[in-house]
Amino acid sequence: MTLAPRTPEAITPDPPGDTARPLLTQSWLDLAFLHWVADPDEVARVLPAGTVPDTLNGVTYVGLVAFRMHRVGWFRLPGIPYLGSFPETNVRLYSVDEHGRRGVVFRSLDASRLIPVAMARTAFRLPYLWSRMAVERDGDTLTYTSTRRWPGPRGAHSRIAIRVGERVAEPSELEHFLTARWGMHNAFFERSVYLPNTHPRWPLHRAELLQCDEDLIQAAGLSAPTGPPVSLLYSPGVPVRFGRPARPGGIPTP
Repeated sequence: MTLAPRTPEAITPDPPGDTARPLLTQSWLDLAFLHWVADPDEVARVLPAGTVPDTLNGVTYVGLVAFRMHRVGWFRLPGIPYLGSFPETNVRLYSVDEHGRRGVVFRSLDASRLIPVAMARTAFRLPYLWSRMAVERDGDTLTYTSTRRWPGPRGAHSRIAIRVGERVAEPSELEHFLTARWGMHNAFFERSVYLPNTHPRWPLHRAELLQCDEDLIQAAGLSAPTGPPVSLLYSPGVPVRFGRPARPGGIPTP
């Protein structure tokens, strides 16, 4: 049966609510957002039950997002300095559910700490993967590298280099669509879960792509992108708070 969602909620650069009693806190730092146009039919086949591809002007996207996760913490406890801080690179899609809630769906999440990867895979059924990773900065140039270790496909990799440019004074509708996401959809024991998040408005910058050598998108079961990304942005980052899902959910990430 084809899902008939309600009219999707508005795209807003600021969160629709607050998270007074967070389930989880963390910061996302030094983010590179790379996006390509994706086939809606292909995307639909890999989304959790109860969701369909979210589109803007009839187009949906696949994102490759590289960043530094910083001090993940539970409830109001201080963030963990070592196990809670690590490089991460996500392959993500854009979704909307039958309630009209827009979100992201993660096809893969490469991270450099084995214990958080094992916990997220076992307890929350998220597609985390253990990889050898680094984020290096030289002036206004950032380089993000990742080589997968476990569980595979072993050797799946990415190397992204960008040069950070000027601040985006007025992000476009597309730039808000790709970055202002206030929740994630995930399948948890074959049940669809929506986990909300809040954070300040993204500080976004233009960026120049110096290098992009990756096969993470194809390793995530999607067609390899052709050509340069249609959108490339950088953000120094934001602090993030996650609320409680209606049912058990996963560890969120951008």
